[in-house]
Amino acid sequence: MPGGTLTRLERFLSLLFASREERRHARVGKPHLWRMKRAFQIDFLRRMGLEPGQRLLDLGCGTLRGGIPLIEFLDPGHYTGVDVREEVLAEARAELAEAGLAHKEPTLVHARDLGALDLGARFDLVWAFSVLFHLDDPALERALVCVERHLASDGSFLFNALVEDGGRRDLPRWQGFPVVARSLDAYRAGLARHGLVLRDLGSLASLGHVSGDPEQDGQRMLSARRAAQAVGA
Repeated sequence: MPGGTLTRLERFLSLLFASREERRHARVGKPHLWRMKRAFQIDFLRRMGLEPGQRLLDLGCGTLRGGIPLIEFLDPGHYTGVDVREEVLAEARAELAEAGLAHKEPTLVHARDLGALDLGARFDLVWAFSVLFHLDDPALERALVCVERHLASDGSFLFNALVEDGGRRDLPRWQGFPVVARSLDAYRAGLARHGLVLRDLGSLASLGHVSGDPEQDGQRMLSARRAAQAVGA
């Protein structure tokens, strides 16, 4: 991921003496940062008003690096995680079992195409942490179709982004995924096509994400709501 892109040699060396947790969560980012990123997600979302009775859709849930405390916090059956990689979801299920949280009845879904996904439910919060900048333009559009389909009328969509003031910039790929920096205007226009209004909440660092990597900590946290709800927000 941005700021976490490793050469094959660097990744091998970073995992040589890694713990089991670090090896698992290396599938979704720098292994030594997994605890910080887990803590950041639940802390940030609770500060944004997440309540146990709300329903949360975690797009790109990965290994449940961030999902475990969310599942623990939310009422049973109120967490749904989606990922495009079946092998990563296998690690997520192992993480869930080891955490002893099966009784919270989360739903984990393998979906190759987010645009075709229909869970038959609406969610108070759609969360996509370190996901959208790993999508090329067509895949981003399909993800926004998914958000529009599943976001409750008064719900919020929260995601972080690599923001490039001068326009689009393609960075080195990460684990086979693209890494794309886009302008705020590009995200604003994409969200508007789906009736969503963008709001910039600030840098990750300003919100408590402190990794020591300026490219990660400098990413922007963005929020979107349906146009009717965004008026006066």
